[in-house]
Amino acid sequence: MYKPLTVNDEIIVLIREYLDRECLGENVREEASRKLKRYLIRTDDGSYTLPSKKLSGKSETMHTIHGAITEAYEKFVKPSQLENRDNIKVLDICSGLGYNSAALIDHIKAESILIHMIEASPEVICAGVLVPSPIPAHRIVKRAYEEWLLENGLARFQMISTEIPDNISIELFCEDARQTLPSLQKGYYDAIFLDAFSPPKSPELYTLEFMLELSRVIKDDGILTTYTSAAPVRAAMIEAGFHICEGPKFGRKKGGTIASPKPIGKGLSWDDERMIALTDVGIPYRDPNLEDGREEIIKRRKSERRIVRNANMLPSSYRTPIYLGRELPEKHARRILKNLRRIGIHDTFSKEALYIICPQYPECICGCKSLRLSSSRERILEMRNRLEKVKNGECIPCSK
Repeated sequence: MYKPLTVNDEIIVLIREYLDRECLGENVREEASRKLKRYLIRTDDGSYTLPSKKLSGKSETMHTIHGAITEAYEKFVKPSQLENRDNIKVLDICSGLGYNSAALIDHIKAESILIHMIEASPEVICAGVLVPSPIPAHRIVKRAYEEWLLENGLARFQMISTEIPDNISIELFCEDARQTLPSLQKGYYDAIFLDAFSPPKSPELYTLEFMLELSRVIKDDGILTTYTSAAPVRAAMIEAGFHICEGPKFGRKKGGTIASPKPIGKGLSWDDERMIALTDVGIPYRDPNLEDGREEIIKRRKSERRIVRNANMLPSSYRTPIYLGRELPEKHARRILKNLRRIGIHDTFSKEALYIICPQYPECICGCKSLRLSSSRERILEMRNRLEKVKNGECIPCSK
């Protein structure tokens, strides 16, 4: 059975050893905390993170090194727009050390807060108990984590004295999120935090099928937040019915992604819209039965990209579609034109080129006289539809 990516093996072995000793009656929690410090990585705001297992010789940290708890506020909690609500329900996917839920509890003052946390690794749940708390609210999450360990026979001593307030309910699911999602109620959550490892490391939690499940369980006005800006993830969100816009850039060159069933924000940049709509980079990850492993999912997408490239969609090389309606850079002009002409676009100012990108403009530039579209999702889907018509040689309007 496929096992989701988690922290590195040395940390897993260390935590399992201490859990076993505790279950045998030894109170070794403080010793375990000291030993775990060898693996903790201090981030710029003073909070700590942990490294993942290595894949292809590389690992990544569970949070940005620019500030783990700050990222929780800036990329997950604040963009969710949960202020001034009396009762909120949140799904925290890949809850890890518990920072996102802790930041939520600290930032939001509501009559009732229900949090469903999904974390596949019991060792990471234990690490959440052992790691130094970056904010006082994190001790509430620690208490919920500790209670889960006690209830499941993985720990023996209750060491966290902080009580969970009466207005806060936390339920923890320790399993692959793909197993949990189908059992959750439709239209239930006000917000979803999607905080898996990066798409190349954990593509199973960014597939079209997974996004369809997220769109099923979120409320019509709910908001999904994630730190990633990856094109296949955004493409999957769009195909699953989400509207999307760019989130805060904290700790990264590009902002994360905010998604909702309702139109939201200013949308994406024109360049990002074109790359998703018109090139093979906009092919989403797919996992038809919500059970495939990382390698199979990645292989499937690579195969699909090869099939559509230069046949149904433009190649992503040289960022070809961003030059539609623009002058070509002299250095790559010949190659970009070659990419365009393979799919029936004569040059960057041809009637075909202008017809495809017209939906992005506040006024018609191609003679189609169609209504203007107000969201990135609508523009991306319409540009993709127009590219298909050009490829098939269908008649298109003449330019003004």
